[in-house]
Amino acid sequence: MGDVLHLSLVVGGDLEGRAGGRLGRIDDLVVRLGEEYPPLTGVTANVAGRDVFVPAEAVDEVAHGRIRLRTDRLDLRPFDRRPQEVLLRKDVLDHQLIDVDGARLRRANDIELARIDGWWRVVGVDVGPRGIARRVVPRRFGARVGEGQMLDWRVVEPFTGHVPTVRLRVPHPRLTRLHPAELADLVEAAGRAEAEEIFAAVHADPELEADVLEELESPHRLEFLEHRDDQTLASVLARMETDDAVDVLLELGDERRAAVLDLLPEVQRRRAEALLGYAPATAGGLMSPDFVCVYGQATAAEALERVRRSRAAPETLEMVFVMNTHRRVQGGIALADLVRAQPDDVLADIAPIPRTVPLDAELEEIARLMTDYDLTIVGVVDADQRLQGVVTVDDVLELVLPRGWRRHFGLSDE
Repeated sequence: MGDVLHLSLVVGGDLEGRAGGRLGRIDDLVVRLGEEYPPLTGVTANVAGRDVFVPAEAVDEVAHGRIRLRTDRLDLRPFDRRPQEVLLRKDVLDHQLIDVDGARLRRANDIELARIDGWWRVVGVDVGPRGIARRVVPRRFGARVGEGQMLDWRVVEPFTGHVPTVRLRVPHPRLTRLHPAELADLVEAAGRAEAEEIFAAVHADPELEADVLEELESPHRLEFLEHRDDQTLASVLARMETDDAVDVLLELGDERRAAVLDLLPEVQRRRAEALLGYAPATAGGLMSPDFVCVYGQATAAEALERVRRSRAAPETLEMVFVMNTHRRVQGGIALADLVRAQPDDVLADIAPIPRTVPLDAELEEIARLMTDYDLTIVGVVDADQRLQGVVTVDDVLELVLPRGWRRHFGLSDE
């Protein structure tokens, strides 16, 4: 890699001919996204009052304060953007971008270029105060500011929704490193345009879209769902955990809720309607109807096989419940203990009586039980002691933690 150049010290400099004579003023640099380090594909400049485009093939040297060409002749046609091309000063500088490694939003205060494999490429973004200082001091002193807080371009994703030929792509090698909760945090921290761009990209992966929706706080979730038609919304809800889908349904008006419910697959619709009958902050309203419950006569090996076949979310499988022939709960064994058991062990002999709560148990009662007994999952039973669902610790924490708690972790430089 050659010496690092700062975009702020290149734009505004002189566009020079082959012999070094000044032809005009450099306005912007054009690069093509899609490669690990985007290559320079051209220069926009102002020559004798006209905006012109100089293709990369005509560029001989890029330096602070000037770009020298291989010729003294210019094609005076204006810039015509090609697919995946962005203008660094106009489209990226001073805009927010995603720091994938840090799972946060950062502002591009300057853009760094260097010569790699025989050509100039974008290698990083300065997100620190020196990037700003370099641009506000007189140009002749800019180079003295020194290196700033640079993020390698490989770990950033720029927002380019305002560029008609470029879009964030999901699945994308960089964005798919992020957990759905981190993507939801980014959506909530971003401005409206950037948030819409993230969500438009997430829409390309239906499963990821559902996962991100589960993680969004209510106001943001409603903001994005209100612009989707009923069929699209039903398709997303069908991919969500039932209790999370019910949370979304409760945020809709009665008329639209009924319409969306009718569009859900029959199994999901029946489950959702059952949960909608309970108050949201009770065990019935919080529970997930997905769990594993086997008869007491089953062996540890048979129970583990049931877990393997289950499609329930991992957190709902932290405990395998045991019932008698009347389908009443008589035991529960933690998944870790089940793995440690001998394959032929009979569950009725090794599963202790579990801690359960009734359908109408309040949030405070559930939280106290989990805290007192160090539980991550609690069974929910009806009046006949038959298991109806499970409440997991993440469902409780979402209600116990203060609203907007994620913002405490400084996801944006704003």
